[in-house]
Amino acid sequence: MAAIGVHFGNTCACVAIFKDGRADVVANDAGDRVTPAVVCYRDTEQIVGIAAKQGRVRNAANTVVKVKQVLGRRFDDPETQNHKKETKCQVVSREERPYYEITAGAHPEYIAPEDVAKLIFHKMKETAQSALGSDITDAVITVPFEFAHAQKQALRDAAEAAGFRVLRLIHEPAAALLAYNIGQECSSGKSHVLVYKLGGTSLSVTVLQVNGGMFRVLNTRTDYSIGGESFTQALAQHLASEFKRTFKYDVSNNARAMLKLMNGADMAKHSLSSLGSANCFVDSLHDGCDFDCNISRARFELLCSSLFNKSIQPIRPLLEEAGLSTSNINKVVLCGGSARIPRLQQMIQDMFPDVELLSSAPPDEVIAVGAALEAGLLVGREDLSPEKECVKMEVSATDILVKEVDESGAEIFTVVLPSGTPLPARRHHILSGGGKLSSLCLEIYQRSVTKQPEKLSKIIIKDLQPGEESHKIDTVVTMKRDGSLHVSCVEQSSGKSEIITIGAAAAS
Repeated sequence: MAAIGVHFGNTCACVAIFKDGRADVVANDAGDRVTPAVVCYRDTEQIVGIAAKQGRVRNAANTVVKVKQVLGRRFDDPETQNHKKETKCQVVSREERPYYEITAGAHPEYIAPEDVAKLIFHKMKETAQSALGSDITDAVITVPFEFAHAQKQALRDAAEAAGFRVLRLIHEPAAALLAYNIGQECSSGKSHVLVYKLGGTSLSVTVLQVNGGMFRVLNTRTDYSIGGESFTQALAQHLASEFKRTFKYDVSNNARAMLKLMNGADMAKHSLSSLGSANCFVDSLHDGCDFDCNISRARFELLCSSLFNKSIQPIRPLLEEAGLSTSNINKVVLCGGSARIPRLQQMIQDMFPDVELLSSAPPDEVIAVGAALEAGLLVGREDLSPEKECVKMEVSATDILVKEVDESGAEIFTVVLPSGTPLPARRHHILSGGGKLSSLCLEIYQRSVTKQPEKLSKIIIKDLQPGEESHKIDTVVTMKRDGSLHVSCVEQSSGKSEIITIGAAAAS
């Protein structure tokens, strides 16, 4: 039986078909294997994909982009407000939910984000059916790891409204691992995999522990301030400068001209992932003047060097928070269209010199392939339900931190158990103190997302022998499934120890 996997991203969507034991991405009617997640509304029709993206220059007010950002969110959500500021399509509040105000017809229409997403999912369904030559409804849909329940439900509802039977929602990092058959060999022992996803509007880095086919997320971080569009904008600004230098006119404040340059820069950026140079031609950019400019890969890399540095900056802190280093990582999986960029791949490889960098599957297709493989495992099963999408487990509801004082007297907070850590969990921390001190103090704090750290308890190690060497205190913080904390401290040289237990009520 055939089934499909759909990766619905902020800027693009991709569909893969599972058939005869293998999963393959299929091209849309324009011949592209990835479809822009853009919907253009006209008086009598809706256009989805590349034609909508290219037509945005003339119809920006009725063209919806990045709808995934607001799926399942309230109007007053900060992400919705950010989206409202960035998009050219008017976003209004109706019953405290965001709606797009479409003015293509005689009267304004108000379109819910779920209805926009439905059209994109329907395009994916049509693409799959055209490739198969028959109807197909069974699908696995991918979701970002950080999606809340309401966002997942909105994505599921949109897919079902488009005619899909959603077999399961699967997290994007897990789909990426499935695409490379990671963890499916049933080999003994644990390994650690870093999933690096750089999409159009965000960067997500996730480190997972793989053990006998089970995936456990140890830490994840998403940055919405960097993405493929950041590189496109940098290139478009350079093109605007080149136009000004040649034609003595500044188009940087002309919204329509900049949209044209963004489209040209986007195509050039894609070409530069495989070619040493790319030509950017924009018809009638300003006052009838055509613009033609050649961009080398070296120039592009120079323009985006600070953005590339920002793109890999979160990796080391993420690993440190999980108690790992780059040498603990066994494989790195690249996802997202911008992970194709050769310079970025080289920077990641330099960070993990002895680690296999998995990019043989196109990074913008790999998540859809993993979803299709999951669909192949599930199709035909009758015991599927939303409740069976994951194994439920207790997790830490708050960050657990330790506070110590450095040699200058400054207070240092260190997160030893991030919120969302599966329980039970154990973390190791080394507390250092000056050799002349006769006692050391370690304080335990908890912190929720919106609050300042709250002190839970403190441990004082007394009667230490002064000496030249710094004192080293081995600290082990353990949180049980009921949320209670067990903290033990042992001074390395003398063996002096202190132990405390903090009840679940205090630590929850």
